Amino acid sequence: MEGKEEDVREGANKFPERQPIGTAAQGGGDRDYLEPPPAPLFEPGELTSWSFYRAGIAEFMATFLFLYITVLTVMGVVQAPTKCSTVGIQGIAWAFGGMIFALVYCTAGISGGHINPAVTFGLLLARKLSLTRALFYMIMQCLGAICGAGVVKGLENSGRYELLGGGANSVAHGYTKGDGLGAEIMGTFVLVYTVFSATDAKRSARDSHVPILAPLPIGFAVFLVHLATIPITGTGINPARSLGAAIIYNKSHAWDDHWIFWVGPFIGAALAALYHQVVIRAIPFKSK
Repeated sequence: MEGKEEDVREGANKFPERQPIGTAAQGGGDRDYLEPPPAPLFEPGELTSWSFYRAGIAEFMATFLFLYITVLTVMGVVQAPTKCSTVGIQGIAWAFGGMIFALVYCTAGISGGHINPAVTFGLLLARKLSLTRALFYMIMQCLGAICGAGVVKGLENSGRYELLGGGANSVAHGYTKGDGLGAEIMGTFVLVYTVFSATDAKRSARDSHVPILAPLPIGFAVFLVHLATIPITGTGINPARSLGAAIIYNKSHAWDDHWIFWVGPFIGAALAALYHQVVIRAIPFKSK
């Protein structure tokens, strides 16, 4: 076919995956699966539905509990004279990952278990939920985080809380703002990519013989990212978590780099959504 370029869409449909590899080779292809239609950008009807508000409350409560447990864990490690006498960095990572595992498990059937504005943003870009719901979730997540950090401050005396840093994120000494931004982008990419893969309806239909509990890989991804980036930024990858701690702690150095903990996660989430939708699922190249 010299001198003739094959259209990308035609090529994608002409040469499907005839021989699935890995666990897909044991299944029945795309059985029992239909591509769900994209969520509408605006869905005013949601505002009159109790399930909409119930989902928002679930996001608030989950983020509240997330901040309560994780910030207390961080402060417990910071206050010890030596890390060896505490759970240390690994314990902090387990606290974050374990809470995400538990809370996603508890709320997935109600709100989807986002607990993170970056996750919500990524799913919004992939048209998995409406802009109306996405904005509501983000507001409730931020409010929950603020309340969770506030309860932690209430349990600690004011002087000790401020001395221990309140669990606020900042770029560590020896690293530049660019380093911090890069760490947040990559860390959030890992998280949101895992969310897309673990919750992919096509995967569930194709590999239904493989038991997979979606919250498990998501929580494990959070654990691994924390192991890698706690020494750099304290690990944000969740704008609500960073905002809640910063507002309650409210010291200048907590705000100096705060933009990194919004810009980085949102860029990482957007890249993960793009990669999953365009490369992994090839949705733009599929015929109607």
